[in-house]
Amino acid sequence: MSGNSNVEILRGDPKKAINKLAYPIIGSLLLVMLNNIIDSVWVAGLGSDPLAAIGYITPLFMILVGVGNGIGAGANSLISRFIGAKDKKGADSATAHSLILSIVISIVFMVLFLIILDPILKIMGATEVLDYCKQYGVVLFIWTFALVIPTIIGGIFRAEGDVNRATLPLAVTAIANMILDPIFIYGLNQGLAGAALATGIAGLIGLLMQIYWIYVKKNTYLSYSLKNFKNNMKMYADILAVGIPASLEQLIMAILAIIVNFLLTVVAGTTAVAVYTAGWRIISVGIIPAVGVGTAAVTVAGVSYGARNYDKIKTTVRYAVKLGFIVSLITCILIHVFAGQIAYIFSYSSNSSQLAPLITKFLQLMCLFVLFVPFGATAANVFQGLGKGTVSLGLTIMREFILVLLFACLFAFPLGLGEIGVYIGMLAGGFIGSIIAYIIIEIYVKHLIRGQKHGA
Repeated sequence: MSGNSNVEILRGDPKKAINKLAYPIIGSLLLVMLNNIIDSVWVAGLGSDPLAAIGYITPLFMILVGVGNGIGAGANSLISRFIGAKDKKGADSATAHSLILSIVISIVFMVLFLIILDPILKIMGATEVLDYCKQYGVVLFIWTFALVIPTIIGGIFRAEGDVNRATLPLAVTAIANMILDPIFIYGLNQGLAGAALATGIAGLIGLLMQIYWIYVKKNTYLSYSLKNFKNNMKMYADILAVGIPASLEQLIMAILAIIVNFLLTVVAGTTAVAVYTAGWRIISVGIIPAVGVGTAAVTVAGVSYGARNYDKIKTTVRYAVKLGFIVSLITCILIHVFAGQIAYIFSYSSNSSQLAPLITKFLQLMCLFVLFVPFGATAANVFQGLGKGTVSLGLTIMREFILVLLFACLFAFPLGLGEIGVYIGMLAGGFIGSIIAYIIIEIYVKHLIRGQKHGA
């Protein structure tokens, strides 16, 4: 185990480990979000109704990706703790269990989403664009395996510090989707179904890359072999102890997005949903630095926790917040300054030109959201790395499902601010919730350090 350079970096200086893991993750996530934006840009050419349809499907897609990311976080947390404790056999066993879990979960969710798609869309208020939603959603969810399994395997690669293999398939998938989108949407005249098909095929390409490394090249640090596999229900439980809460965090975010879509539909109609769909894609780019650093913190904190080096966890928390905030501040300024130019890419056709000033105003206000993310994201991810998935979930519920929703409804209805009130409420709830989360993780780590000193 000591001969593996990636593992040695994880056991060393937390700042260097975060830098090694975070920057490639940020780069790949930027490509993924760029892909999402370009996807919206191509669809925007079809009109505001197809763009709104993607807005209604996006929360369901978030649930799907969230399940993959959540189980990937669970695998990452467990494996990295085994690595920190220098238990290679345990790490290999956790890897095999994670792989099996990824296959089972992808099948279950594919069937589930295809069954509930029509009724859930009607509940969401998507009646006006229901046909468009189904054109996109049915095709997309058929490809569930290509969207879920790669994210879980990526979590395994991150656990062993192999950040290149964790991120390269994401980048290739994003680039492939960008190339395939116009071909399927316009070249083959498949419209929204073509956009979904391009996403599925691109995901399959990334999965095939991972399969090649694992089973053809066979030069990964961790073993994926099932030759001497012994089913251990406790392993599944340990993965799910972080994976389920992490997945539920994404579910909560998706439900929040559904509610926001509903609130916007009530106060301003489907045009507001289209504006939110387009504008939020850009805000999602802005939060990528914090998300990337936080994702790196899962592994670094997990290894430090497995090694019982709690001072390194404190360093991980503070450095991750500092690094994430600096980059987020720069991103916030850029979004605000260039909001008008950014809005144009979603309103270039005659079918969507009326969206330009609305998207511009959205971006100039909501760019502030990215400033809060480093505090909340770091706290949640570090708790995941420590195996405390339920604490991370609790922080997300408090921030997104209570504070954000409460303030959004308060500003939109009693105060009568309409769609602007929804956005102001999201900012207020996000800020308060993120600061509370950061204070809690600081207190928890101090408690760990104090307990270790007294125990010694």
